[in-house]
Amino acid sequence: MEVPSSLSLISHLFDSTSSKPYNIIPITIIRYCSSSSSSAALPKQATRAKRPSAASTPTLPPNRPAVHLNKVEEFKTKGFAYNPPPTKTTLISQKPSPPPPISATTATIDLQEKLLYLDSFGIDLVPLLTTHPPLITTPLPHIKSTIAFLSTTINLSPPALNRLINLTPEILTLPLSSIIATVTFLHRECHVSTHQLRHVIHRRPRLLTSDVKTRLRPTLYFLQGTIGISEINKHAHLLSCSVEDKLIPRIEYFNDNIGISYDDTILIFRRFPSLFCYSIKNNLEPKFNYFVVEMGRDLKELVEFPQYFSFSLEDRIKRRHLRCVEKGVCLPLPAMLRSSEKRFMERLEVCCDSSLPVRNSPFWKFKHSDYH
Repeated sequence: MEVPSSLSLISHLFDSTSSKPYNIIPITIIRYCSSSSSSAALPKQATRAKRPSAASTPTLPPNRPAVHLNKVEEFKTKGFAYNPPPTKTTLISQKPSPPPPISATTATIDLQEKLLYLDSFGIDLVPLLTTHPPLITTPLPHIKSTIAFLSTTINLSPPALNRLINLTPEILTLPLSSIIATVTFLHRECHVSTHQLRHVIHRRPRLLTSDVKTRLRPTLYFLQGTIGISEINKHAHLLSCSVEDKLIPRIEYFNDNIGISYDDTILIFRRFPSLFCYSIKNNLEPKFNYFVVEMGRDLKELVEFPQYFSFSLEDRIKRRHLRCVEKGVCLPLPAMLRSSEKRFMERLEVCCDSSLPVRNSPFWKFKHSDYH
């Protein structure tokens, strides 16, 4: 019996197994095909060749013979599929899963605890969350530490604490070390006593939320060095003001717009530092225009009495100026504005039939310290 060729054998096997297609050709068949081409010159044997044992089956080296590769290519050209054996894959350990998110129940409980704690101080948390949303995620222990420091160290009363937090809710989210640094700065460098500290913070709560290096200390050096304010503890509320955005523009207004010399302008702010807090558009401009146009006063009076800008234009300046005009009296600014209503009327009646007061008259003399 003749030994069939390798291609006919392969075709016969695939045809016979067409009902059950195989995706991978058995390695035994491929080995048989590779060996049949090399044994074609041998004489045909009538007897069936013995099946080699597993021990005697040669193992193919990693680099297979060119004959074997040619046969595989021949299979492909004939339309047979050849899928190489799968390679070994190395399993990669999975990344650790992230911690489970905080449940809605836990967040609700934390928020309720904040509401109850702040409510014990008379503080309503709901409107604060609108103006400062980070309060939602601020831990309750941090809020307790901040309030304990404000209540014990600064000794703020519950009403004062309520006012401070409502005006500056971000103080509850600031690091406690930042608040301590501000209080230390006010004590050591500004010489603000413990008793004065409560009044300073009540007047200017934003001091506790201002940074010492970028805001408080530069303003301190400007007020002491440029303006020449020696007792800075009496004007500590100015320390949270920006030098570039608030202090310098007001100096430029008096120097450039009004026409007062630079030295007199510095003297004005040295005598009345609170002038830095007044709005140029809503305070300084309308009062200066009335001073020049309606009252016809000299600029020297503003240098001597800069407290003129601290009085109400409608309720004090205009009303008393018109009464002086009706009586035909021209009182100095301090005599016209700083006295009470009763004292003003008495002075007005005395001056109706007399000459203008002289410089050494009590109606003219005043001390700038009386208006600080």
